[in-house]
Amino acid sequence: MSAALGCVAGINAAEFCDSVTYSAALLTNASTGRFAPYMIGSWNADRTTMKNAVEADFSVESPMSRKGRFGWGWGAEVLTGYQDMVRYDRYDADNVEWTTSAMRPSAVSLRSLYAEAHYRSLYMLVGMKNFESKIVDGRLSSGDLIHSNNARPIPGVTVGFMDFQNIPFTDGWLQIDGRIMYGKFFDNSFRRKQFNHYNDLIATDIYYTYKYCYFRTKPTERFSAIFGMQAAGQFGGHTDVYYRGQLWRTETRGFRLKDVVKMFFPTLDNGNGYYEGNSLGAWSLRARYRFTNDNELAVYWEKPFEDGSGIGCRNGADGLYGAQFSFSKNRWLKSVVVEYLDFRNQSGPLHFAPGDHIDPSITTEATGGDNYYNNDTYGPYVNYGMSIGSPMPVAPIYNINGYPQFISNRMRGVHATATGQISDELAYKIAASWQKGYAMGRVPLPHAKSDVSALVEIDWCADRIMKGLSVDCRVAFDTGELRGDNFGAALAVRYTGSLTFK
Repeated sequence: MSAALGCVAGINAAEFCDSVTYSAALLTNASTGRFAPYMIGSWNADRTTMKNAVEADFSVESPMSRKGRFGWGWGAEVLTGYQDMVRYDRYDADNVEWTTSAMRPSAVSLRSLYAEAHYRSLYMLVGMKNFESKIVDGRLSSGDLIHSNNARPIPGVTVGFMDFQNIPFTDGWLQIDGRIMYGKFFDNSFRRKQFNHYNDLIATDIYYTYKYCYFRTKPTERFSAIFGMQAAGQFGGHTDVYYRGQLWRTETRGFRLKDVVKMFFPTLDNGNGYYEGNSLGAWSLRARYRFTNDNELAVYWEKPFEDGSGIGCRNGADGLYGAQFSFSKNRWLKSVVVEYLDFRNQSGPLHFAPGDHIDPSITTEATGGDNYYNNDTYGPYVNYGMSIGSPMPVAPIYNINGYPQFISNRMRGVHATATGQISDELAYKIAASWQKGYAMGRVPLPHAKSDVSALVEIDWCADRIMKGLSVDCRVAFDTGELRGDNFGAALAVRYTGSLTFK
């Protein structure tokens, strides 16, 4: 039950009171497939990916006050319990045979730990914390293409603006928001256990960077738009490349202070004709119109890129296209989202750079073969096997053959979600998706594989029984060759309280 130590009358609560929110939850899920269904395992920061699990989730947070010149906050979350084991194929070069490598998530894992502060409009965070996309609705969308809520957060340091800030001399008609983050992956153990040690590569001790710059028109107007770019990158670390079970090549890059600058300003000086690190990003746009009855229609678009051809929008129709309609007074139907995702072009399957060859007879450059979310030096764009971007392309964690890359990143799909209130205490969410995978851009499958997934979720606010108590129940399934036939259910019982200190 929530408790409070009230503030003395007449004292400014924003200056003299701190609030702490705490939560404890019991999470459990059961499935028929090797993993939890797609719509149970996704969009929850990698909490419920395994087939069966019983876990406890504890969190505490002191929200940062946005009032006044200075504000600060902090938070932490711990997940503990049991999850099923999954076995990945592993090649044993010493005995020239295939075996399996068993992997079970840690019994105790730290999911967030951070301290944040702002001075006026400037913001800084140290640690790891989940952030919401400014382009898509994280609860309803299939996922932001570059930085979604699918994988657990990466620890690091973030600096930038606290939120959108008015640009001088525009009278509030144009605002800017931007941040830059540098961090480090700590998933070496997972990568080693999941990798088959037969083909492709394993990259460890990798560093990470993420940045965005968005502009927004006046949000109080009926029409408002957000537009700009976001970009991420992997750099540093160590890479082992395997060919038919034998270690073929190694590369140790380590970490140097100048790498930080090179990842901020892309530099072509590493001696092999490539820019430093693995960079990817997206052009982004979200336009919103508010009707006279306060209903809202938003349309949004994200255009991915892996290199110059993508930045120049020469990757065809690739991108995320979405629309969201929100009802202000309809209780039964609150919001509807419909999206289309296309990754089929990837600037074409061919890539030829004359600079990669000695005296080439062909001097024309063909820039293509982007291979979204995969990289020939840094591996897949994942944290603990889960996609940091959109979860719709099947992530490496689901490759039980131990292949460490996205196998079906050349794909297209449709996603739809609806939410509403059944009563004051009951809310629902219904989601469904269809997708078709054609394998990787350079390595096609003999035939395309498709999948249909669906979810029904009921949220019960049980304040009548105990203030702060809530129950969430989800049922989902997958069917098709791409993800297999899976059926599962998940239940979360959560208690949330707060304390207010003078």
